[in-house]
Amino acid sequence: MEIHGGKMNPGILQKARVMFYMVTPNETQFEHTSDVPEYVQQATPLFVGMVLLEFFLSWAKNGKISVRINDGITSLSAGVMSRLLDVFVRSLEIYFYIYVWDKFRLCELPWDSAWTWWLSFVGVDFGYYWVHRMSHEVNILWSAHQAHHSSEDYNLTTALRQSLMQKWFSWIFYLPMALFIPPSVFAVHIQFNLLYQFWIHTEYINKLGPLELILNTPSHHRVHHGRNPYCIDTNYGGTLIIWDRIFGTFAAESDKVMYGLTHPINTFEPFAVQFQHLLYIWNTFWSAPGFYNKLSILFKGPGWGPGKPRLGLPEEIPKITGEEKPYDPGMTGFLQIYAVVHFILMLDIYEDMFVVENTLSELALLFRIFYILLTLTALGFFMDQRASAPFLEAIRCSIFLILHNFDLLKPFTDPVGYAVQMFFFVSAALWGMEGIARVISWKTKQQ
Repeated sequence: MEIHGGKMNPGILQKARVMFYMVTPNETQFEHTSDVPEYVQQATPLFVGMVLLEFFLSWAKNGKISVRINDGITSLSAGVMSRLLDVFVRSLEIYFYIYVWDKFRLCELPWDSAWTWWLSFVGVDFGYYWVHRMSHEVNILWSAHQAHHSSEDYNLTTALRQSLMQKWFSWIFYLPMALFIPPSVFAVHIQFNLLYQFWIHTEYINKLGPLELILNTPSHHRVHHGRNPYCIDTNYGGTLIIWDRIFGTFAAESDKVMYGLTHPINTFEPFAVQFQHLLYIWNTFWSAPGFYNKLSILFKGPGWGPGKPRLGLPEEIPKITGEEKPYDPGMTGFLQIYAVVHFILMLDIYEDMFVVENTLSELALLFRIFYILLTLTALGFFMDQRASAPFLEAIRCSIFLILHNFDLLKPFTDPVGYAVQMFFFVSAALWGMEGIARVISWKTKQQ
């Protein structure tokens, strides 16, 4: 383990073991929160490598990759959006945890004790169970979490389809631990718990024998992501499945699982993925009669309605035939390649922003965030086959050229920089002409 910038930098083997929680207390104990490695940020190469491995396995088994380009980009886009505000505000969970620790702790368990490490492991997973369960059973919290469930596919990119809003309330459920467990120990396990859940988002691992009794596994989590009636509101555990067995929310995988929301959102536009249910709550709230009904819309289950039980009626869950087809407006091979190339270029700017954030002004950071969001939206318009997509793409490519000219994006050195600028210039020109051609065609049809 090396030290960079005052923080420990785990070796590659430890980084790989962290993904499966296969670490010991001795190698992951730190006295100060500032010493705790950024395990999640450092896992990016492993995310990419495991996704590519899943591609290879699916190609070898089925002759095609397991990820649809439009759905995969949408999942990755949600992951990108969920981290953008981190350049301004670091983990709220850690911030509020430290505040409670400093002001209200009842006792101070030793940070270098194996007992403290294991207690934190159990405590974080127990807290996550209730964060997760409430995010399904409380409508206003579901409006944040539903983004993660909106994919109708199930693969490792789905794990990265994270909510933009969930971090703003999840910290509450961990605060009791701050009364006695040091923040540095909590900061380790809150990352490990999240990383463990990455690899279980796959269909290429079957049941794992006796481990199924204790651990959350790909089989258990497939059920959690299902929209079959038997899958709804089950298997909330993060690392452990024992909480579901104790509290009666466990369901074993049986019938073929159909993934996604019970009422699919049918869009790849990233803001719609994040906020469509919140907009639905807003409209329903104002149309509901009476104060009690309005509060119930917020704090009862997503399926609640007047005269119904708190979580709604099970018989109203749409039946599954097994023949359901995922939303897919279709993309030409050219558009798929184009979208992937532009997404990779955006991802390079995104990753560079986190590397050099301390050297950038707030205005420069805002310009980068604006460009990233504009790129994700434009790609979403393409994947939804919206008529306005060419116009938005022409505008986006033009804005890139302007921001790049004023050194407000990642600088690309020549000859790469020249090639990138030419690529964006040609893209802006072609999509601008395509948009004009569509307008002329539309006006001709109207005559």
